[in-house]
Parts: sequence; C-alpha cells; structure tokens
Amino acid sequence: MTPPIPAPTIASNLAAVRARIPQGVTLIAVSKTHEVNAIREAIAAGQRVFGENRVQEAATKFPALKAETPALELHLIGPLQSNKARDAIALFDAIHTLDRESLAQTLAVEIKRAGRSPKLFVQVNTGEEPQKSGLAPKETLAFITRCRDEFGLAITGLMCLPPADEEPSPHFALLLKLARTAGLPHLSMGMSNDWQAAIALGATHVRIGSAIFGERI
Repeated sequence: MTPPIPAPTIASNLAAVRARIPQGVTLIAVSKTHEVNAIREAIAAGQRVFGENRVQEAATKFPALKAETPALELHLIGPLQSNKARDAIALFDAIHTLDRESLAQTLAVEIKRAGRSPKLFVQVNTGEEPQKSGLAPKETLAFITRCRDEFGLAITGLMCLPPADEEPSPHFALLLKLARTAGLPHLSMGMSNDWQAAIALGATHVRIGSAIFGERI
C-alpha cells in the first residue's frame, strides 16, 4: 500500500518557493489575513521578510513578533491613508504604495518627526486601471523628481500590480524601463501566480502569499 503523501506545510511551501528564487531577490512572505501562529511557522522556517496590506492589522501582529525576532523586516504592500502615515513609519521597514503628492508630503513630515526612514517604493498603475491606486506611467518620472526635490524623500524603487486579465510581462517590462530611467535599483513586482515572469524581467522583491500560507482566510 502506498503511504499517504504528507500535506504541505508552511515550511515545505517556503522551501519550494525559495528553491526557485535566485540569490539577490528578496522574498516577501505576504501574511495579510493570516494568524500569528502561521507567521511564527514561517519565522521558524527561516523567513524574515513579511508583507501586510493594512497598518491596523499589522499593528495587532508584528510588534510582539518583532520583539521575539528583532531581525524581522515588515513591508506595507497595501494602500496607505495619510492619517495612518505616522503609524506606518513607526511599524514598517518599507512602504511599497507611495502614490500621490499629499501622501509624499505627509510621509516627509512624519519621517523627519520620527527620525526613522522606511524604504519607499512608488506604486505605478501600469494598466491605468481606474479602480487601482498608483501613478500613470507617464506621470511617474515627474512624481519621483518632486518626491526627491520638494519633499526630500529617498525613493528606492517602483511597485506595480498588473491587470488580472492581462499578460503581466509587458507591465513588468514597463516598470523596469521606468526604474532604469529614474535610476532606481529596486522593483517590487510579481505575486504567487506570476513571480517567475517578474524575476525574469528584473524584480528585486517578489510578494508571495498563497503559495506559502495557502488561501487567504
């Protein structure tokens, strides 16, 4: 009788994903909606970089986890309201969703006040979808210049979420072109269903949730 195949675990899922990610690409384990115990399993398996969508949810989970494992790095990958900027600066090590001038201005004030500067990614709406956040590609370079020159922000990279019903590679290629023109070293692109295509087109950060933690709760 053939023995049963073991059910996948977070540790085995992580190992399978890591085995296919080249050195130098940062794996962000997207833990949004998942419980602290699931995150602890990933930490026990060696994962140190996590992504959350909401400031409030992250604030209920990660202060204790960071106290237990100080090397944890937390990335905000969901939209940021200006009134949550102070909390975001205190909690997150990177913010991937800078998408408007009013938020840039608020972040500049809060970074100066807190003396803490998370890495900042500008979100680009590569598909120009009206329901999505992000700068239109044609507005992105001028926005980066304003962030640097007017607000004194150190922009580290770009982020995108390609349209769900389109081939993602042209969107990743567009983001790469914009980043090169702006002289930015980092590209946050690629999720559980398209991260390999993103890496092939220059992703430095991939955001993978369901392939590690299973379907969202």
